Amino acid sequence: TSNDNGETWNKPQDITHQITLVDWETDFKFITSGRGIQTNSGVLLNTVVNLNKGLYLFGSKNHGKNWFLINTPIKPADESKLVELSDGAWMINSRVNNSGLRYVHTSTDSGKTWETREEHALIDPGRNANIIKYAKIENGSEKTYLLFSNANDSEKRKNMSIKISADEGKTWSTGKTIYSGNSAYSSLTILKNGEIGLLFEKDDYTETVFVRFPFNWLTN
Repeated sequence: TSNDNGETWNKPQDITHQITLVDWETDFKFITSGRGIQTNSGVLLNTVVNLNKGLYLFGSKNHGKNWFLINTPIKPADESKLVELSDGAWMINSRVNNSGLRYVHTSTDSGKTWETREEHALIDPGRNANIIKYAKIENGSEKTYLLFSNANDSEKRKNMSIKISADEGKTWSTGKTIYSGNSAYSSLTILKNGEIGLLFEKDDYTETVFVRFPFNWLTN
């Protein structure tokens, strides 16, 4: 952890034993690259992939002092991202290799059980992507959108794009292209001025670039 915006850091703590099981010792496992979330109740959540057993959530209820694993495998899923919906449900958006699209898993009981569906509106070449919430004031009240970034192609790592959902992932826009050439992993963030920031790999990993754009660009 850092108390000075990343200028210095304390000694790292190995939490492997807190977020894995004993019988995982020889399994291929890793934490999904990119951002996790903090729920409205303050719980930190992220995903860990076990290629032998499935995707799992892990979290912390005391700001990272201790961690726990939710021992419910989620399938099919590889590298995945998580958002909390307005009703408190958790929604995972998952990479699934050789499927040509994303899979969505939703839980209304804090990860004990999950409902799974194919998301045909989000084509994907089987690569890591990103999904975040974006809140803005419209007509005097707060409206929340979902933003999704990925290489928008069913087979190849190309066409980095952003799609937007106004109904918590039930439907998605056709998308806006950021870069039509080769591209791979991406990460989204909201800047202090309300603009959207996107960091992504381009041109066969020869560059990692950052772009920024206003929310209205997605809807025009």
